[in-house]
Amino acid sequence: MDLELRHLRVLCAIADAGSLGRAARVLGYSQQAISAQLQRVERDFGEPLFERKASGVEPTPYGAEVLAQARDVLDRAAAIGRRPAMRPMARQVLRLAATNSPVLPGMVARIRGRLPELTLTVSSVYASSEIVELLENNELDAAIAVDYPGMELAHSDAVAHRGIVSEPSFVALPAHHRLKHRTEIALLDLADEAWFVTPDDGAGWPGVFYAACASAGFTPAAVHHFLGDRLQLQHMISEGLGISLVQATIRPIPGVLVKPLTGTPLWCRYLLAWRREGLSSEVAETLFRSATESYRELIERAPHFQAWASGGCGATGS
Repeated sequence: MDLELRHLRVLCAIADAGSLGRAARVLGYSQQAISAQLQRVERDFGEPLFERKASGVEPTPYGAEVLAQARDVLDRAAAIGRRPAMRPMARQVLRLAATNSPVLPGMVARIRGRLPELTLTVSSVYASSEIVELLENNELDAAIAVDYPGMELAHSDAVAHRGIVSEPSFVALPAHHRLKHRTEIALLDLADEAWFVTPDDGAGWPGVFYAACASAGFTPAAVHHFLGDRLQLQHMISEGLGISLVQATIRPIPGVLVKPLTGTPLWCRYLLAWRREGLSSEVAETLFRSATESYRELIERAPHFQAWASGGCGATGS
């Protein structure tokens, strides 16, 4: 087989997406076509380039070497025939950030496939108010931020935003919790629990949480202030140290249950924010589409959300 640039692009897309199915969606191919191409390329190289796992694929040590060379070849091929003055435009840097959202990895994989001429820099910024400040100071080009019903994200005219989805907040409990058999749980029934609560995000949290508790008729008995790894949070919940509101896209670990709240008292909206002068309308649309597709893929793998949505409610684009 004669190795072509399209084969190298497929290898890079698989590595970026982390699975054959996601790479196929990014490139617009069927999963069968991507799998067949990968098998032909691996036969040509004489050994596997990716290790197949239940959660997807990861490059083998040899595959990582091939990918590094493939990216270099693709970069060099993209530069052929370009005048020196055009090179900065050809490799424009897109500075992207995101608050505490799992949307980012799938979004980035899709952006790389659809806008290969862009070089991405990605950062994590917890507070949405800080995201706005960085955008207005021209330190970011675009970001995933959050706001809450009746509390639309505030910013100047230099920044634009567009809602990706509004989703309900669920509650994560230890598997041995006294309410483990409930299909849904009233917030008031959790009045005596210890809660893990993340810090002020500059957009309305945790005020909306405390307001919902007050409306339900109680003040949380105990609060653990927490900002850290989501997996670490789940391990603490599984050990019975407390409970927490969680995102609809969360994947619970063994020992953790995720339940909807009766009446859905808490909602969060994810949105794409960007600098009007920093992004063309075409690039902004590509970022938005990549984010919404990434979210849709995550939510399809969340059985607790699917069960809740089948009851007649669901996350909404907004």
